[in-house]
Amino acid sequence: MLNQEILGTFLQLLDEAKASGEREPNAMNLATADGDGRISSRIVLLKGADERGFRFFTNYGSDKAHQLAAHGQVALCVHWKALREGVQVRLEGHARKLQDAESDAYFAKRPRGSQIGAWASLQSQTLPDRNTFEQRVAQYEKEFEGRDVTRPAHWGGYLVEPDMVEFWYGAEFRLHERVRWDRHGQTWTHRLLYP
Repeated sequence: MLNQEILGTFLQLLDEAKASGEREPNAMNLATADGDGRISSRIVLLKGADERGFRFFTNYGSDKAHQLAAHGQVALCVHWKALREGVQVRLEGHARKLQDAESDAYFAKRPRGSQIGAWASLQSQTLPDRNTFEQRVAQYEKEFEGRDVTRPAHWGGYLVEPDMVEFWYGAEFRLHERVRWDRHGQTWTHRLLYP
């Protein structure tokens, strides 16, 4: 569980990033590792943050999902370069699947095209040509014509429960301010780091 100071700081920075004109203020880098320790990194979208942690959604058949199943430790990094002199928030912790009800609730709010895409995309698998994907989109548009698109079982969310959070504030001459929080059981402590 995040303490209120960490969560409040993060949510305030996110609000500032949204107001600053950041194009994708909820974009974050997610780093995962497979069973052999090979690390992969990609951008995902933050879709919720509360005292439990940070949420994102994906296809459970994707490379990232297979890596999360093999090795649940992850790192996240949000970078708002247009905010102040640049702000980063680094997080490390464990990712676990969300309950179906939470994934269902989020899926129901997605645009219909994104819902269809979740059915049509065999994420991370080889695609012979773009036309094949467009045919799959058309297939699911027809299948769900005139009714709500339900969430496919192969798609849902993850909750990242951090045990480390660092707030990094850029400064002139690279004299940055860094505040690191570490969780010890249910207690969080913080310290400053040299830039």
